Amino acid sequence: MIQFLLILFWATVAVIVFTYILFPAIVFVRGRLVRKPYKSAEITPPITMVIAAHNEAANIGAKLDNILAMDYPREQLEVIIASDGSNDGTNEIVQGYAARNVRLLALPRQGKAPALDAAVAHARGDVLVFSDANSMYHPQALRALARPFADPEVGGVAGNQVYTSKKSESLSGDGEQSYWSFDRKMKQSQSKSGNAISATGAIYAIRRALFRGVPVGVTDDFAVSTDVIAQGYRLVFAPDAIAYEPVAGTGSVEFGRKVRVITRGLRGVLVVRRELLNPMRYGFYAFQLFAHKVLRRLVVFPLLLLLILSPLLWSAGLIYQLATLAQLAFYGCALLGLLLKDKRLGRLKLFTIPFFFCMVNVASLIAAINLIRGHRIDFWEPQRQGQAAAADQNQQNVVSDRGRAISQ
Repeated sequence: MIQFLLILFWATVAVIVFTYILFPAIVFVRGRLVRKPYKSAEITPPITMVIAAHNEAANIGAKLDNILAMDYPREQLEVIIASDGSNDGTNEIVQGYAARNVRLLALPRQGKAPALDAAVAHARGDVLVFSDANSMYHPQALRALARPFADPEVGGVAGNQVYTSKKSESLSGDGEQSYWSFDRKMKQSQSKSGNAISATGAIYAIRRALFRGVPVGVTDDFAVSTDVIAQGYRLVFAPDAIAYEPVAGTGSVEFGRKVRVITRGLRGVLVVRRELLNPMRYGFYAFQLFAHKVLRRLVVFPLLLLLILSPLLWSAGLIYQLATLAQLAFYGCALLGLLLKDKRLGRLKLFTIPFFFCMVNVASLIAAINLIRGHRIDFWEPQRQGQAAAADQNQQNVVSDRGRAISQ
């Protein structure tokens, strides 16, 4: 029995180490050794910016002001707001911009996927740019998104999501910032040697000719951006294409968002894009996709197993005793972070990072259960704060944030 537990312990450790250490290391090393450059030029193709919005009255005015102030030829920019059953004044605000090439599609409540499909059906641009109502763009973001389309092999461009510098109201917000800083570096390495795994919904673009619709019940940014790769084109990362996002709000809101995103993300990979997991056809990208979008989201099960196995092997030697104590210390820091969330001490990375790690993995556990029982999440209510003040701060921090993002 003890031999079986030892084998299971080390197999579990191997999976965890591979997920969090070896896989990123492989990506970073490959990004340095394998180079697949693409053409880039100062082009300004006709762009249609698509935003699906449901009850975004607090944000949509600031968002449209931000878009219309960007450094991109006005005659080459079209904006379509697909209002998904909004009843809070969103439609009336958008209508006020009708004279500035902003089009409103006032749709019945049907979910984000059908809203995006309806918007694209009305689009006239050669390039589609997708964004969220609460994301504020750097003035040069559209030009940065457009440049890689000078290469005919590039079908999509993933932008760079940067969090605003204001402090979050929750522990998860601080951990989220650390995660996205790391994810940004991963995308750069992936793009240099082939394809970024997927795009973030805050800012990405694809050729309109490659849009084949948004499947219901999955993460739309993942489905749309990876469909570019499924059709044989490249998805690259543009660090200059910056979208500013507010940090997470309350912990409960952010946890619910994580459950929704991971549930839809897992379904997107395993149900909608499972053909991309075939290494015989998609090579290293299939390996990346599995490790990053499947294994990382299911590593909660090896983590739970390790937590159970370690104390059972206490008598087997010092290494198992240290493993038990290390886990108790780590999860203890997460718990202390939760208990000290309103104190200055609770904002130390010693507590915020373990808390964020635990929150994400608990959300992954719930998401996996949702997937197993066939539960889909097609509708949700946005819970955001107005972005006008954040947009002003973003503009003030453009130079410093842009320099930091590019260096990363």
